Amino acid sequence: MHFAQFDTAAFLQDYWQKRPLLIRNPWADWRNPLEPDELAGLACEEGVESRLITRRADGLMLESGPFPEARFGQPEIAPWTLLVQAADHHVPEVAALIEPFRFVPDWRIDDVMVSYATDGGGVGAHFDQYDVFLVQGLGRRRWRVGPRCDAATPLLPHDDLRLIADFEATGEWVLGPGDILYVPPGFAHDGVARGDDCMTYSVGFRAPSRGDLIESWAAHVADLMSEDDRYTDADLAPQSHPGEITAPALARLQGMVLDALSDKATFARWFGAWTSLPKYAEADWQPEAPMPHSAVRAFLAQGEPLHRNPASRFAFIRQEAEAVCLFVDGQTFDCAGDAALVAQQLCAGPRLIVDPGLAGSAPVAGLIAALVDQGSLAFGDAD
Repeated sequence: MHFAQFDTAAFLQDYWQKRPLLIRNPWADWRNPLEPDELAGLACEEGVESRLITRRADGLMLESGPFPEARFGQPEIAPWTLLVQAADHHVPEVAALIEPFRFVPDWRIDDVMVSYATDGGGVGAHFDQYDVFLVQGLGRRRWRVGPRCDAATPLLPHDDLRLIADFEATGEWVLGPGDILYVPPGFAHDGVARGDDCMTYSVGFRAPSRGDLIESWAAHVADLMSEDDRYTDADLAPQSHPGEITAPALARLQGMVLDALSDKATFARWFGAWTSLPKYAEADWQPEAPMPHSAVRAFLAQGEPLHRNPASRFAFIRQEAEAVCLFVDGQTFDCAGDAALVAQQLCAGPRLIVDPGLAGSAPVAGLIAALVDQGSLAFGDAD
């Protein structure tokens, strides 16, 4: 699936994180990647994050999955919406929907949430803290977009949903199959299904908050500190008041903190590992038994394709002498030579056939074996 016409450079310059944009079916050949029954099946599985929102006379009601299969066989008069988070982790056709949007760096991509709604179904007027492309898969949905919101925006009282109290639309469109609505962070929006069998794919992005960065980075640095690394003042001189914390003492204390946090190389390695952590840490994708290096070499020599686990996150940072640090699912791999080349190729797309001539490279075989053993890679084509 790819765009037949869409100017990504112009989009990034004029719209990305600036203002919403309606994109009328830009696909070469739009095909809905998931059927409603398949989505309902996912919502019944353990380990899949799902929600059901029903629009009743007294407001919206939220239920969390997994749901019993019989739940979707019951007649429901009130409009309802089923939401399944990270459907791309489980359905290769949904994961493929991310590819056209990779003009945004991979480390910024979160997941693809899929929604199904009956006529009048929706989740209410709200705003998110991330960019999202809302791709209409089946049916039609009316979207209304409002002004930019923030923490001071009044919300309706609700135990489960963050709904805007006074939503005033500034733009309105009806989307059909293949149409896309881009909504930047903070902009109010509200989507309501027009007719039954309305499916929307939300390609969401992530942006770490300053607070999360500081908290996580500082905790990592603190873990590296020795108990012997303490404040010293060997040049201490008498001061006029014993209760005063002097400016020189404060400067020295702050310097201890800032010096520890300012190591750029250490920050880069920490961030690469931190941002590649899996969305669902509890998910276990590891194979039943480790793969011997001899088997890896044999597969490579045969030109057997490798495919990435759609739930895995891959990224790399360039180092000196053409080496790279590869980060996969929170793990760090230092790669040089042929292994550095393969690491970059693995980050380029979901499927890779490694040059069979590298089958004899111990660093390449070792890297791939480690990634297979942790469940991030597998030989053979994805199901």
